[in-house]
Amino acid sequence: MSKIPYFYTMQTELKDALHLSLGIPTAQLHDIVAFFQPRAIQKNDFFHKGDRVANQMGFLQSGFVREFFVDEAGREVTKWIARPGDFIMDVASFMFNQPARWSFQALTDCQLLVLSKADYERIGLQIPLWTSMEKLFIAKCFMVLENRIVSHLSMTSEERYKLYFAQNPELFNQIPLQYLASMLGMTPETFSRIRKKQSLKSS
Repeated sequence: MSKIPYFYTMQTELKDALHLSLGIPTAQLHDIVAFFQPRAIQKNDFFHKGDRVANQMGFLQSGFVREFFVDEAGREVTKWIARPGDFIMDVASFMFNQPARWSFQALTDCQLLVLSKADYERIGLQIPLWTSMEKLFIAKCFMVLENRIVSHLSMTSEERYKLYFAQNPELFNQIPLQYLASMLGMTPETFSRIRKKQSLKSS
């Protein structure tokens, strides 16, 4: 398969994501997507490292990316596992030019479409509608975060496990389980115990 049809497919998927998640009119999609550039990241490489100002956002077309930070004790705490169709960025760093808290590391070989901060600002100048879409994008980012906080405060470890498994069953065979445990706010031991219990129930 040539690179041109594959790049066209990536752009089409990005257009669909922008239209569905932000309601961007079809007429504006081509102009916005033209600012994104294709990039490949190999397994274990970083899209962005913490403590540096984030100057890019990415749309993940294939593969999986882990978002995490290192706490004061030197432990890696996983916030999120990005899947195909997800946008990846440190929102606070990207928007406010401050050092990023989060690092983004490829768990598999990945294909992305990447938008630089400079081009992000150019979109705002060329497409007035982008300003309102930007507000909606940020609001949705915080809505996802708020939903995760609610689940951590109101649900047991087993309930969080069952909910995430129901929504993302494919990840449990493709992602190191210690990362999933960290993201769900539990120790690997607790995660393994719940996983074994659920496996016995389904057998």
